[in-house]
Amino acid sequence: MGDYDSEDILKDFYMPDYILGHGSEKVRDLSHVPACPVIVFINSKSGGQRGGDLIITYRTLLNKKQVFDLVETAPEEVLQQLYENIENLKEDGDPLASEIQKRLKLIVAGGDGTANWLLGVVSDLKLSPPPPVATVPLGTGNNLPFSFGWGKKNPGIDRQSVMSFLNQVKTAKEMKIDGWYLVMRMRALKEGSYDPIAPSGQTKSLNAFRQVFKPDTLYMDGFHTFRGRFWNYFSMGMDAQVSYAFHSDRKLHPEKFKNQLVNQSNYLKLGCTQGWFCTSCFHPSSRNIAQLANVRIMRRQGQWEDLYVPRSIRSIVCLNLPSFSGGLDPWGTPDPKKSLERDLTPPYVDDGLIEIVGFRDAWHGLILLLPKGHGTRLAQVNPCLCGCASFFPSKILASPCRQMQFVSSLEKEQQIIPP
Repeated sequence: MGDYDSEDILKDFYMPDYILGHGSEKVRDLSHVPACPVIVFINSKSGGQRGGDLIITYRTLLNKKQVFDLVETAPEEVLQQLYENIENLKEDGDPLASEIQKRLKLIVAGGDGTANWLLGVVSDLKLSPPPPVATVPLGTGNNLPFSFGWGKKNPGIDRQSVMSFLNQVKTAKEMKIDGWYLVMRMRALKEGSYDPIAPSGQTKSLNAFRQVFKPDTLYMDGFHTFRGRFWNYFSMGMDAQVSYAFHSDRKLHPEKFKNQLVNQSNYLKLGCTQGWFCTSCFHPSSRNIAQLANVRIMRRQGQWEDLYVPRSIRSIVCLNLPSFSGGLDPWGTPDPKKSLERDLTPPYVDDGLIEIVGFRDAWHGLILLLPKGHGTRLAQVNPCLCGCASFFPSKILASPCRQMQFVSSLEKEQQIIPP
């Protein structure tokens, strides 16, 4: 592809300085309207050194001012300023501002936590119209991009790879994805105090996960109450313990986490040291989920029922996506007989349901590598009925060039809207 052709193509993604709030020159005609104007957010700490290198490539191809390093700049500040500037330009009669607002797409490069962070910001700002988000798999697991066809391996950072990705974004299909609010309460100690998650050390995967205090309506005397959001999944038990150990170790020793392969190796080592592979030695049955908690679900409004959790289950995963632990599908596809007997359905990204799956140990998890392998299917419910979670739809882009891993419940009705 020649330089002239490349520059001509890149005009479709280019954002003028004055639209971004820099400079005063304005466009009063529509001689060229970008077909797919983008704002790019990249976590420079993701993917070893690849995040920083990817920033350089994007800034070489696009306007430097439309590419942001999330380590230096918060996305909420960028988007709030951009939309305020666009509204002001529209009031002044600028025709390009209105067209860019209609066609704007966001690109986020990082891990699942980074992608969840941006989805949360878009939801909080209540942008109109909310721009769809394309995810670049630059983390360790990359479950969110994998679910929508963007792959799970860290991408190329050269000019050709980035241009190829931009062209995929331009033709990508727009889909909705459920997002979930989660409320968690723990009884407060009668003596002493503790902070389960230090504010400076928490992951952004549970977006804006924070403790609530008076006069918040969620506050309850005698409990520590936390509220957060997620788009991927949340887990309880040994899996959560290993994930937190991985996150804590990465915060303390970032030099040990140089690339995706090394990160996955470190995760596996932590799983071994935490006893995930030798549960009989390191994790007594008295610490299994069934011995620690009673799990109740509400299949119909007002009708609570106890969820049977086998005594051997050490981890419960509540899934919103079909991708877990780097592309594995814990729920799978229930066969027709079980679907009828237990009222189970295939999962969709926008069906308002969460799939609850249990695992005994890491060896049980390895069954996911087999054809039709799955975890222990415990239930499929709408948490809104339980009063423990509520959902809100977000827009996300599905790659046009890869086989879809997870489809929308609307797809069979041909209601996926092109961008």
